[in-house]
Amino acid sequence: MSDEAAAAEATKTKRTFRKFTYRGVELSALLDLTNDELMAMLKSRPRRRFKRGLRRKEMAFIKRLRKNKKAAPPGERPHFVLTHLRNMVIVPEMIGSIVGVYNGKVFNGIEIKPEMIGHFLGEFSPSYRAVRHGRPGAGATTSSRFIPLR
Repeated sequence: MSDEAAAAEATKTKRTFRKFTYRGVELSALLDLTNDELMAMLKSRPRRRFKRGLRRKEMAFIKRLRKNKKAAPPGERPHFVLTHLRNMVIVPEMIGSIVGVYNGKVFNGIEIKPEMIGHFLGEFSPSYRAVRHGRPGAGATTSSRFIPLR
């Protein structure tokens, strides 16, 4: 009986995970692309941003990400990097890093995943909370003066 159970286990198909592709290119190939090749794959707004060049702050941010990735032991998450650069475009080199993006009040920790390529860091750290409109409180209008408080 145990031989049949073992055979049934062996014949079950292993769960396969979908390979990530960005515009038809696999993740391993994305990491090997040059900046010009990657730039050609991005949508128009990030492409324009790269065409105009990365400033000193953006380059320093990428350097810190590289340093923290290199310093992390294998199989462990790298130490997070805090930044105010909400308009930084996410590139394949950043994948696996943890970034603290400032939203005007606190730094929100974000783990960069492959699906985020081409987006801006600020998209993943909302700077405001949607307003939930309820009933008006006491003192909202002049007529509310005549409503007894209890």
